[in-house]
Amino acid sequence: MRTDIEIARAARKRPIQEIGAQLGIPAGDLLPYGHDKAKVSQEFIRNLAGRPEGRLILVTAISPTPAGEGKTTTTVGLGDALRRIGKRAVICLREPSLGPNFGMKGGAAGGGMAQVVPMEDINLHFTGDFHAVTAAHNLLAALIDNHIHWGNALGIDTRRVVWRRVMDMNDRALRDMVAGLGGAANGYPRQTGFDITVASEVMAILCLATDLADLERRLGDIVVAWRHDRTPVFARELKAEGAMAVLLRDAMLPNLVQTLENTPAFVHGGPFANIAHGCNSVIATSTALKLADYVVTEAGFGADLGAEKFFDIKCRLAGLTPAAAVIVATVRALKMNGGVAKADLAQEDLAALRRGCVNLGRHIENVRAFGVPVVVAINHFATDTAAEIAAVRAYAAEQGAEAVVCRHWAEGGAGAEDLARRVVELAACPGAFAPIYPDGMGLFAKMEVIAGRIYRASEVTADRAIHDRLAAWEAAGYGHLPVCMAKTPYSFSADPALRGAPSGHVLPVREVRLAAGAGFVVAICGEIMTMPGLPRVPNAQIIGLDPEGRVEGLS
Repeated sequence: MRTDIEIARAARKRPIQEIGAQLGIPAGDLLPYGHDKAKVSQEFIRNLAGRPEGRLILVTAISPTPAGEGKTTTTVGLGDALRRIGKRAVICLREPSLGPNFGMKGGAAGGGMAQVVPMEDINLHFTGDFHAVTAAHNLLAALIDNHIHWGNALGIDTRRVVWRRVMDMNDRALRDMVAGLGGAANGYPRQTGFDITVASEVMAILCLATDLADLERRLGDIVVAWRHDRTPVFARELKAEGAMAVLLRDAMLPNLVQTLENTPAFVHGGPFANIAHGCNSVIATSTALKLADYVVTEAGFGADLGAEKFFDIKCRLAGLTPAAAVIVATVRALKMNGGVAKADLAQEDLAALRRGCVNLGRHIENVRAFGVPVVVAINHFATDTAAEIAAVRAYAAEQGAEAVVCRHWAEGGAGAEDLARRVVELAACPGAFAPIYPDGMGLFAKMEVIAGRIYRASEVTADRAIHDRLAAWEAAGYGHLPVCMAKTPYSFSADPALRGAPSGHVLPVREVRLAAGAGFVVAICGEIMTMPGLPRVPNAQIIGLDPEGRVEGLS
């Protein structure tokens, strides 16, 4: 069996100008990076104003497990399938982070016969967007320390500098550190640390900004520290936003690539699906909607995190209206939710499968709470039995949703045509989409709504200092912002070991962060890492070059 990278390397790619021509993008409005990827010019995007928009389809999933679900693969397969049945479709994905590539998760270009290409470039440096975000973020960090070194005219409390540094690599040793050691010439010693680039607020801003002017305004709104009187210090007070915008100018342009079947795909931006909203850029999605009848996109993790943030944050802030949602499930992952160990997943176990299906049912109910029609995509594995497939389809039918078997991993778009036809049917009759809480609701009350309606928690707890902080932010004019819940993706609770569909649990909010530039408030629940570590045997140990200089081991 060929590996993903071998399949991608054998792809019959078309010149990127031909892919752009499918969407009506003139060659002069494509900024090529080689022959098979390009950025789309700002002028072309501006001229799309006033065009009618296509239908937006979200691909989400059940709670993730080590067994695998396959959102990206399904997103690609569905986009290819829509084109096969005669629809004009575009795919919108996030860019992969280098950290997971060399760590444990691997890349994010899809898999099997449902991939975006060039797979190696997309999973590695691509067009340099992540490096631009890293540079802009760390420039701001340097300007903060430089301001303190030269007298601290803004009165920054050096104990309350909240802007850490970032790098796009997993490195647990950098989570907490002391900077400025070595004497007065090296600055003022203070405790700080590194996050991974995808957790940067700059990345979230890049993905929510509508144009360069909006980008620069949002960058200036970043809160970098607090004074002794507890008033915020903004990036604009350091005069940082202009230089940061210069570094991000080209990164703001959406990246155009293609699938194995030459379907156009925008791969742009990559915010962390926990500490941020986990969706590709607004500018890519909005551009695609002007160019196609159907735009297929995905959101990170399961529907309790990714879909909720897509609906409550991205769609709210960008004025998007999803027409339908696909919930990806696998027999293997449902059995794992039902208590089966990973080593035993190949064995038929209908009892465990039925127990695990409650996780799927919870996600179906949650997505419908937003007024979005749902179809379930059963991402087929060779070990799935006919009885197991029938059980999942029967359970979905009990929940009022159709479950469609998809074989896009093995067959490409041809294996997802039934799903594509069902999506077209659903999108023709969209529901009455609405976020699940209003802008005017208090910040803690918004957290309680999400915890109660989406996670089925009985209570949200937080200490007095957190309540005071939220009250101060509301008084400062931030009460209208949506909330971004950061918790384990593996459970509806804050306990990653609590699988299935738990109810009545307590959700502890241990920290809140104001992402004023991005435009949301982050609630950190339980133990969430913003700088991942490498596993015992990282992927980096198997990635290398073959005698012909080609990449090996990338997945």
